[in-house]
Amino acid sequence: MRWYQSSEKVRRGFCGICGSTLFWDPIFQDWTAIAMGAFDTTTGTMIKQHIFVADKGDYYEIADGLPQNEQ
Repeated sequence: MRWYQSSEKVRRGFCGICGSTLFWDPIFQDWTAIAMGAFDTTTGTMIKQHIFVADKGDYYEIADGLPQNEQ
């Protein structure tokens, strides 16, 4: 596990061997985002919302009825 300070506000955690993204840690917040693809087993986690939809490719369709945040 390695950390990279990608900006003044965020650091990113990744595998030091293969480089896979694992975490996104906003320094001034009290939470850390975890890449769901990092888990080998089922998590039972449900999607709550979609973020950065203004930047999604035009080939993606989000049709699950969940909230969509432009940024």
